[in-house]
Amino acid sequence: CLIRKSNGTTIYATRDLTAAIDRFESYQFDEALYVVGHEQTLHFQQVKHVLDKMEFPWAKNVKHIPFGMMLKDGKKMSTRQGKTILLEEVLNEAIQKAAINIEEKNPTLQDKSKVAEQVGVGAVIFHDLKHDRRNDVEFSIEDMLTFEGNTAPYLQYSYVRANSLLKKGKFNSETTATELEDPLAWPLVKMIREYPYVVKKSFINYDPSKMAKYLLDLAKSFNKYYAETKILESDHLNARMTLIYAFTIVLKDGLALLGIETPEEM
Repeated sequence: CLIRKSNGTTIYATRDLTAAIDRFESYQFDEALYVVGHEQTLHFQQVKHVLDKMEFPWAKNVKHIPFGMMLKDGKKMSTRQGKTILLEEVLNEAIQKAAINIEEKNPTLQDKSKVAEQVGVGAVIFHDLKHDRRNDVEFSIEDMLTFEGNTAPYLQYSYVRANSLLKKGKFNSETTATELEDPLAWPLVKMIREYPYVVKKSFINYDPSKMAKYLLDLAKSFNKYYAETKILESDHLNARMTLIYAFTIVLKDGLALLGIETPEEM
């Protein structure tokens, strides 16, 4: 690993080595995670190797967390070719298109601008995080914002639907639930039960896509239960409401871990 040129000038490796040492001296970190594209893998392997050779005991805790490229029409967005799209532009376009969708579907919705921002920003975040971080991601705002399929709007709408059920059922979280005697509910119960294990697995593997995929499966399980069951027509209404309430808690919390807000209405 070249650290300094023959004329004495520094290179990326020089600065990354210096920065790593300074960060440990300043923060005494448990782990230093470099979330950088996978094309830099060799560079960080060399930096880590040099830190090992310098006998820093904390070098083993310096880790490169690689991720794939953002593609447009199957090609890398290249600065030199003038194809770079700024994140601010992406977010603004997503919010604008979300606002159009909301105006078409629910023109009387309160706080439309706030909901459009929650939906638009959430769509962009989820579109990125739902993929294995090592894989390249095809950039498509249209795909991000669809209410069907593996998207944040689908998850947000599932939350809104469940929230609406709780209001119609006049659910009170302080009321003790009766026994849930509903075979159709068990797939959803089992999915909810998996949540803490998915949180741990996502954390250990530095992989938010595991959480994203879980939330999609969770929402699909809820929507299947919703389609197959007349939830509000039951002698065990409070038990069903408690299950739906548990679903909203887990879905909202899981989305929050990904940095995505959940609107109360859409």
